[in-house]
Amino acid sequence: MPSDLDVVRLAADRAVQYAATIDARGPTPTPAALAALAELDGPLPDRPGADAAVATIELLARIGGPATMGTTGASYFGFVNGATVPVALGAAMLTAAWDQNAALPVMSPVAAALHDVTRRWLVELLGFGADTDVAFVTGATVANATCLAAARDALLVEHGWDVQADGLFGAPPVQVVIGAKAHSTLRKSLGLVGLGRDRVIVVPADDQGRLIADQLPDLDPAAGPVLCCAQAGEVNTGAFDPFGPIADWVVERRGWLHVDGAFGLWAAADPMRAGLVRGLDRADSLATDGHKWLNVTYDSGIAFVQRPGALRRTFSAVAGYLPPDDGFEAMHHTPQSSQRARQIEVWAVLRTLGRAGVAELVQQACESAVAIADRLGESGFDVLNDVVLNQVLVRFVDGPTTERLLAEVQRDGRIWCGSTQWDGATAMRISVSSWKTTVADAQRAAAVIVECAARVSDA
Repeated sequence: MPSDLDVVRLAADRAVQYAATIDARGPTPTPAALAALAELDGPLPDRPGADAAVATIELLARIGGPATMGTTGASYFGFVNGATVPVALGAAMLTAAWDQNAALPVMSPVAAALHDVTRRWLVELLGFGADTDVAFVTGATVANATCLAAARDALLVEHGWDVQADGLFGAPPVQVVIGAKAHSTLRKSLGLVGLGRDRVIVVPADDQGRLIADQLPDLDPAAGPVLCCAQAGEVNTGAFDPFGPIADWVVERRGWLHVDGAFGLWAAADPMRAGLVRGLDRADSLATDGHKWLNVTYDSGIAFVQRPGALRRTFSAVAGYLPPDDGFEAMHHTPQSSQRARQIEVWAVLRTLGRAGVAELVQQACESAVAIADRLGESGFDVLNDVVLNQVLVRFVDGPTTERLLAEVQRDGRIWCGSTQWDGATAMRISVSSWKTTVADAQRAAAVIVECAARVSDA
């Protein structure tokens, strides 16, 4: 009869096998692999037997592994899904084995200690204030909601209203300003915190998706507090809003500036891209993902708030059985109480890569994006964006032809990228965010797209 540790060793072995072989297969599962998923179904067993755990792991590895998307490989260019650097995978395995609840220091001293270290490293790396609060959550959507909830409460306190005590009924209206190309998850987050997805003032954007600061409205803060949401890395073009002028506008209205930087925020770690992030440090709050460009495992979101105490005002939860304050208490700074110790992986990656390594991670992806854009542009594609980051937006002939090309690329199976709508027609969106993707990989990917385009043209 296998022991409990035999099951763990088997799972670890199968995980290593998967990581070692992912680059040898295509980025998408085969039809046979998808059909085999039916083997995971069936009635709930009554008494599975003594070897059920081993059989379950073997079945999961045999059937589940081939049916995954190859997001951890070098040829996946969709959805800005990061891969997983080896040290992050190793740290994730340890974290899972430790099974720590990072809610309070008394529940996990190691999680609390690593939160403090990781917070300091992150704010130094990204250029934020030394007393910036950092909270680890599930992803950028929740990081946005976390920051926006803190902003809502802080702004309304200044108008004499305590949201946590009295709710939003009868509160002064918060005047929310967003750009025309704000990401859909920002609107989702506004809805989650009661500010409304559509009860916003929308500022026009330029041809790259950047908010046009000259067209910010002349709002009167006496009519209600002002919350402005800017963007670091437009999801299609990678463009950055002009943070300096936006921050000036917000300061004049005694408002709050929030920045949605799900992937683009990491450009602040690269000195070569200082121009893109100029003024970013003036934001009151910022949201990003670790599971995108930092390449840690899912799920890992990070909220930064440069107004100390704002997170705790919104998220503290007092109960008689909870111990008194003893260092950073995550449950009093995030929407969730019990939570995974996401900071362990982030700490491991930052310690392993260092400041220069994170910058090189960003640079490699950006250089790869330029290589793809250059090759496609030379081959007759319309490159629709200024490739300033890791995003390439192209169209081949027209929208319908681009749709056929995308279908052919995905049928071909050597790489994977997806579609988007831009200026009223379908475009191909190519995102480079895997630590494995080199310039050579990017050039091969571009060659595949060109080959597929030739087949579509000849059809």
